[in-house]
Amino acid sequence: MKKTGILLTLFACFCLCMQAQKPKLNKEEFRARQEAFIIENARLTPQEAQTFFPLYFELQDKKSQSNREAWKEIRKGKQPDTSEEEYSRIIEAVIQARITADQLDLEYLRKYKKFLSAKKIYDIQRAEMKFHRHLLKPDKKKEQKK
Repeated sequence: MKKTGILLTLFACFCLCMQAQKPKLNKEEFRARQEAFIIENARLTPQEAQTFFPLYFELQDKKSQSNREAWKEIRKGKQPDTSEEEYSRIIEAVIQARITADQLDLEYLRKYKKFLSAKKIYDIQRAEMKFHRHLLKPDKKKEQKK
């Protein structure tokens, strides 16, 4: 009887935890929220936003592709028969993905500078960091209602 009560309690806690998690956004919803957040926090004009976001999302897509390729390599390292040579190739591929991401950031920074001031780009970068922290924070309004 005690085991059943403990199992029911654990199951109830699990259900509550699952309910408390934020629902996962699809790519379009995530980008829409991110765009609105950056526009507001970086105070972009409609013209700036219209020129900036197609490039910004193009950059994000390229970086995501590079990261996906790096993760494919990382997963290969989970195989029990992975050789030392393969591990060496995997870690170099991961580092190369980071270098590629940094090179892409620099390339797109130069594109942004053609129509945005350095101050605006700085504000966008800060807003982007705030957005990601905002997503990771627990929803305090929901926490207070409990």
